[in-house]
Amino acid sequence: MPSTSTIRKIGLTGGIGSGKSTVGKILHIHRGFALIDSDAISKSLTAPNGQAMKEIRTQFGPEFIATDQSMDRVKMRELVFNNPAAKKRLESIIHPKVLQEIEHQLNIATQTGYGTALIDIPLLAESHGRWQARLDGILVVDCLPQTQVQRVMERNGLDQESVLKIIASQAPRDTRNALANWIIFNDSISLEALESAVLALDFKI
Repeated sequence: MPSTSTIRKIGLTGGIGSGKSTVGKILHIHRGFALIDSDAISKSLTAPNGQAMKEIRTQFGPEFIATDQSMDRVKMRELVFNNPAAKKRLESIIHPKVLQEIEHQLNIATQTGYGTALIDIPLLAESHGRWQARLDGILVVDCLPQTQVQRVMERNGLDQESVLKIIASQAPRDTRNALANWIIFNDSISLEALESAVLALDFKI
């Protein structure tokens, strides 16, 4: 991302249910970091008449388009979980557009005067090769797998088997943590304790 070299870029990641979005909000509010949500960008691309929808319809067919002209997430999730080739096809549509929008938001943050941008990337460990040269550091939010299961079941209304399947599809916990410059262990602590731990981090690299 050459045009945004003046802004420090920190990747924020963690397994599903780790609480990384909460950590991102804490740093945005209390440290003044720009916050860029790659997952929100991705969802906007596949929202009704989103920028990726024409290609998705062409590549996957109308059966993967919901009645509101968004991507049918349930059908697509079932397909890509069981079909690696389909997953790669979907990623080839989505990822370049996500990177383009992140670049756009980084430029805006730079022009606005932000010194640091926090880029929330749920699957950073799975796509580290794509991000390695683009980031100045990585913050991982970690917790125990059983905590992930409990949180996601409560938050999303999924059954245990479904949550475990999602966790299994993500990078192993040790792999994710090995990439980190900083780790926040967000397990069995209060929001106040989490906030204190996050704000105590020294982001010097």
